[in-house]
Amino acid sequence: MVRASYLLAVGLVRPSVPDMDKITTHQAQEDARNETILIWVNGALKQRAEAMVSVFDSGFMLGDGVWEGLRLYNGRWSFLEEHLDRLFEAAKAIDLDIGMGRDGIIAALEETRRANSMDTDAHARLMVTRGTKLRPFQHPSLSRYGPTVVIIMEHSRPSIPRPVRLATVPHIRGLPMSQDPKLNSHSKLNCVLACIAAEKAGADEALMLDVHGFVNTTNACNFFIVRKGEVWTSTGDYCMNGITRQKVIDLCRAHGIPVFERNFSLVDCYGADEAFLTGTFGAQTPVGEIDGRMIGDGALGPVTARIRQLYKDLVGA
Repeated sequence: MVRASYLLAVGLVRPSVPDMDKITTHQAQEDARNETILIWVNGALKQRAEAMVSVFDSGFMLGDGVWEGLRLYNGRWSFLEEHLDRLFEAAKAIDLDIGMGRDGIIAALEETRRANSMDTDAHARLMVTRGTKLRPFQHPSLSRYGPTVVIIMEHSRPSIPRPVRLATVPHIRGLPMSQDPKLNSHSKLNCVLACIAAEKAGADEALMLDVHGFVNTTNACNFFIVRKGEVWTSTGDYCMNGITRQKVIDLCRAHGIPVFERNFSLVDCYGADEAFLTGTFGAQTPVGEIDGRMIGDGALGPVTARIRQLYKDLVGA
């Protein structure tokens, strides 16, 4: 395996920077109200300190579960139907019975929202596992007491003070027959290790390649570049089927911005005019640096700014 120290030695990554200079793509403003949030756990609202699941839970023990992240804008969950489509499709793919239908999930979200007096700028993490196991072993038939459904909802306004820095890492998003990267699964260790490698290289997030060596995604977000007015993103074969990613592609097509889902290399990235990330939390986050190379002028570019405004208008509508 190629180590971060090797990447540093050959100049693919920058030296470490002070901790105070590091940010994350899910960085939010501090909000004291989050200390007293109520968390939905299997139909009951619990105080933060009392919201717990069993050590025998299959999600804790094996990462056996799926999840969704949703954002609340002006009293509405953005693109809720698409998020529910993805949740139920993922649950079916891993043969997990959520135990409630779409209306039940929506009711739980609304109950949690009202209990926390949230109207806008809130983020919900909706998690479903196969439930509590009879014994601490892998076989799914041992998950006799489930599913476990949890909704963590926080007041959350993104606060990312500068364009993010990316470092290419040796970890890849793999083939569908090992663990399909399209699944929003609880098994995120591969992405966690990628993030650790990027952090040790002095970056904020990891840029991950696909099995063929083409640029794919980051450890937490989908990835785009802009070259000569064209917007490029990966083929989508080896990355999360991001809802914000698809919205950006649709917006570009609707507004005359050339957009392509294609294979491209790190060389294409280093020479890009702009780069940005997409995700439910941060919407469109500009990238200022990849492997120590400044992208464009290192700031939010005009195409990214236009897409960001189009997305904001879409959410507002």
